[in-house]
Amino acid sequence: MAKVAIVTDSTASLAPADAAKENIAVVPLQVIIGAAVHTEGVDVTADMIAEALASFVPVSTSRPTPDDFLRVYRDLADEGAEAIVSVHLSSKMSGTYDSALLAAKDSPVPVTVVDSAQVGIATGFAAGRAAEARDAGKDAAEVAAAARGAGESSTILLYVDTLEYLKRGGRVGPAAALIGSALAVKPILTIKDGVVVPLERVRTAAKALARVEALAVESAQSCDKGFQIGVQHLANPSIANAVAGRLAVALGVDSIPVDEVGASIGAHVGPGMISVTVTPRC
Repeated sequence: MAKVAIVTDSTASLAPADAAKENIAVVPLQVIIGAAVHTEGVDVTADMIAEALASFVPVSTSRPTPDDFLRVYRDLADEGAEAIVSVHLSSKMSGTYDSALLAAKDSPVPVTVVDSAQVGIATGFAAGRAAEARDAGKDAAEVAAAARGAGESSTILLYVDTLEYLKRGGRVGPAAALIGSALAVKPILTIKDGVVVPLERVRTAAKALARVEALAVESAQSCDKGFQIGVQHLANPSIANAVAGRLAVALGVDSIPVDEVGASIGAHVGPGMISVTVTPRC
């Protein structure tokens, strides 16, 4: 059986310790704040992003280059990998997937590039499923299939204080932005076919969060084989922890992990964001 290595990108929100434990290589995106270029996971934090956005300092992101990926692929081959599965955020929201595809052409070992069609920890869960399949002795095709399956089954429920940041970054269309501004509602967003789309419209933040929790519980309970779940936020820890606490009670689990969203995603969603990601094991 070929030795399979797993690669993902920094939008997957894998903590360095978790990536090391699961033996997953992480290729970082670049985050540009004003005129300064930073490397996600190295010298930029979500707090820096929130502060910049609040101060109207321009924030943008840049995908890894094909050379960035190729260096990682070559290093993994030198370490003994005979095949690589590279799992990345939605190709409709970033050119990261395309960079990985270009690098794969020059890799010394075969690379299967997987579009998770997701963002944030949903991509991280997909990479984690790939690692589980690898550790179970599956071949590269089966490892890639595990990642794709996780992405396809994941549900992301996203609450934002305003759609303005998504609109600026081109991550949500003008019609969706109008839903929030013209009707004075709090939209619940999700990821469908790899893009951000409105799911429901709710009048208040409290009702929106309650609905996010209800939908998350429904998704988690849709599979009798278990699920993975996580809460993320940007500059909103108290609300995120409260949401996680209520979800834990509703789902009968001890706790649900809460972390701040990565800088590259935070740049597009803005301060106040709360998201719940559920990936069933069915």
